Amino acid sequence: MDNNKKLYTLLIYTENMVGMLSQVTAVFTRRQVNIESINASASSIEGVHKYTITTWSDEEQVKTITKQIEKKVDVIKADYYTDDQIFIREDALFKLSTPVVMENPEISKIIRRADAQIIEVNPTFCTAMLSGVTKDIIALYTNLQERNCVLQYTRSGRIAITRNPVEEVNDLISMRENNMKNQ
Repeated sequence: MDNNKKLYTLLIYTENMVGMLSQVTAVFTRRQVNIESINASASSIEGVHKYTITTWSDEEQVKTITKQIEKKVDVIKADYYTDDQIFIREDALFKLSTPVVMENPEISKIIRRADAQIIEVNPTFCTAMLSGVTKDIIALYTNLQERNCVLQYTRSGRIAITRNPVEEVNDLISMRENNMKNQ
């Protein structure tokens, strides 16, 4: 991997319109930049959706992508962040072989030390869940994989909020509403 590349998180706020996700991801495709993870959900503002997208890139390229996304008509705000500028979380599910887990008590200790929860147990498999940062989730996966007990594994897209006391998009929407009232 290129040493200049870092993991960036883009937070994109859009009108709740059909096709917005494909418009946003098309910007990445045109620039031939891979999306590492994506999460789309309603935001705290009625009628506004939030996309959280992660990508490995250099700052110049991610800045260009962000500007291109922000030019879209139905995009309200787009910004990019490094991990130290935001609060982040992901969820992971691990389906583990119950017989292997029962034969090796160290596996249960590893799960507990990682602060993961066992959410189901049956004779064939048990399911563990971990909510946390990417590196902790990958570390648990690696640890479990080394013990040959992982049957399935999946990780969610990242969710993120800024460290600012108020989301900048709130100020932008208020400013737009005031401008419309004054016209």
